[in-house]
Amino acid sequence: MITLDLAKISDNQGLTCGDCSRVGAVDVSDVVVSDECDSSITNYTLSPGGQKYYLPSSVDLVEMPFANQVFDSLDKAFKFYKEYGRLGVKKGYNVANFGSEKKVGKFVKERRTGSHRCGCKEKIVVKIMSLNRYFIMNFVESHNHPLASEDGRQFLRCSRDMSISLWNMVFDASKVNIGCSKAYSLVKEMAGGYSNVGATLRDFRNFSRDLKEYVGERDDGYLTMLFWADATGRRNFEIYGDAVSFDATFDTNKYNMIFAPFTGVDKHDRCVTFAACLFAKENVTHFSWAFRHFVKAMGRNLVVLITDQCSAMKIAIPDCFSSENGLVASKHRLCMWHIMQKFPIKLGNRLCKETDFMEKMKAYIWSSILEIEEFENGWKSVIKEFNLEENKWLSDMYEMRASWIPSYFRDSPMFGLLRTTSRSESENFFFGHFHRQSDTFPSTLSRWFIENDAAEIFTRAIFYKLQEEIIASCLEMQIKKMSEDVNGVIHLEIRDVKVKDKIFKVSVSKAHAVCSCKKFVMCGIVCRHAFCGLKQIGVTKFPKSLVLNRWMKIADCGSGSNVDLVTNDYFKMERVSLKLSNIWFDFRQTVNNVGVDLEKLEYVHKAIKEINAELEKYGGDAAEFSKKDHIASIVGEQPVGELNILVPNISKNKGNHFKRLISDREKALNKSKKRIRRCKECSMTTHDSRTCPKKKGGMETNVC
Repeated sequence: MITLDLAKISDNQGLTCGDCSRVGAVDVSDVVVSDECDSSITNYTLSPGGQKYYLPSSVDLVEMPFANQVFDSLDKAFKFYKEYGRLGVKKGYNVANFGSEKKVGKFVKERRTGSHRCGCKEKIVVKIMSLNRYFIMNFVESHNHPLASEDGRQFLRCSRDMSISLWNMVFDASKVNIGCSKAYSLVKEMAGGYSNVGATLRDFRNFSRDLKEYVGERDDGYLTMLFWADATGRRNFEIYGDAVSFDATFDTNKYNMIFAPFTGVDKHDRCVTFAACLFAKENVTHFSWAFRHFVKAMGRNLVVLITDQCSAMKIAIPDCFSSENGLVASKHRLCMWHIMQKFPIKLGNRLCKETDFMEKMKAYIWSSILEIEEFENGWKSVIKEFNLEENKWLSDMYEMRASWIPSYFRDSPMFGLLRTTSRSESENFFFGHFHRQSDTFPSTLSRWFIENDAAEIFTRAIFYKLQEEIIASCLEMQIKKMSEDVNGVIHLEIRDVKVKDKIFKVSVSKAHAVCSCKKFVMCGIVCRHAFCGLKQIGVTKFPKSLVLNRWMKIADCGSGSNVDLVTNDYFKMERVSLKLSNIWFDFRQTVNNVGVDLEKLEYVHKAIKEINAELEKYGGDAAEFSKKDHIASIVGEQPVGELNILVPNISKNKGNHFKRLISDREKALNKSKKRIRRCKECSMTTHDSRTCPKKKGGMETNVC
């Protein structure tokens, strides 16, 4: 039993001796001696033979080991002994060989070291008395060599111990591209000196090496597809996953792999990422793989997905986001911006830029207040005016109008939230600029109490949108007709001065409002026409039926998803790292408050010792948590079985292989930016100095 316990704590321990040399069941005479000595912390006595025996001079009696002292475990005995020495301890037992010399044939090969062995007898001998109970059977206090100095303690092998906090520091620093040397310097500044770090730069580098080895290359096959969704992304999808944009960004890495984030809009009307994927090809197989893993990670289909006109996605989306397994099928929308960019290419620059064709067409395409019949009549009238009935591309766009024209989404909740994939295209900017949530009370512009109520309920970004609607309801609306109160409901006909030849029909009550523009259905934002009706009947409190959880300040607080249910080891270590940072900050604040007052410093030191004593009562010693266990908790457990993944091949896709079409306007701009080359002889732009007629004429004259 004792042999197993001793073996358990003896791994990776040092070969050096401070005031105390070892914990062991038997005496081992070979002890490493440091050449350094600090007389302020040691004294010595002379034996009759003139031998000096050194003792620590600054240890309290309560901190000194004594015969028959009892400990609950061997580790606690070692910790007590190490605390007594304050210089480092070597642990040994009878089955271990701690020699630093290696015999080669008849010669002895010695290591180059500043220490040598002198047969120091200082030791404690610990014996087991019952299950998990140990006592000190023998204690020899004196050393036959000088003890390590204050500056030399940090180099003792057993004093070099990478704690969990230092492991976290190396890992956190690596995430922001801070190397081991800088991380070690930062810890030195935080701890107050290299001697207080508890480890050396070599220990930092060794842990970084072990971390990289744990992750490994896994280079037996080529990477072609990768999907990533963490706990934060899954939680965000539960709250804001009603409208999702998916777009591929090309040339984002040296392998030309496609980076495609799943992007939505959060309660601040800013980009939020649910998941992301990398793949080598833009085909049905790769898109289907990514979409199926998205559904698996999120647990449900998304409501509406906005993409560009990719033929492969057109096949993969209905297959992957179908109603199988009892899920609600997703809707697929096309990005309006991508389609509008094709008009000059498909129809020609003369028609699109030299006539009012685009202006008239955009009035019907982009409008979200037109009914379906109004849009169709407007489209046909413009097509007829410019004699484009036979244009095949326009006919194809009209056939698929239900997938990209806003008029067809007016009755679909939140389908009007996103019209284009521009959210995805700005994702790189979003990744580089993180923001903190900070909602203060914004200033109000009207005297209507409903505006104050909105400021209390909604995030700042959404409140500004609502504020714009509220001000417009007061200044730009004209009530043309108003019905009698029937069962608490009043019907109004309202004219918006900024929208010509359009009458909006609004039905309002004390608790709800419905408008024919359907902005609330499409985007979750109450329109100015509805506000006008609410103001007319004297509503002062924001109706709860017109408040969507996704726009509220407390949107994420009401989530039915418990973070602990979707978290993983990595997410747990992120929270642990944050807690450790807070502890360090609070500790440094405490030290700052203490200053250089010795009495206060003693009080803080005593409090820390009491906390450590309390923690030891709970067991679960951190020493049992090995480096490998901690690395596994940071980066995840190693996959079972053999993985065959090679660095990906360089991909060739439509976005990075073929040159894109360049418009005449862009060509002209690029040409105007080029430096005009002139002849050095005559300053003309049609030739250079080598072929200048003036120069040739001059040469001929000279010859004559």
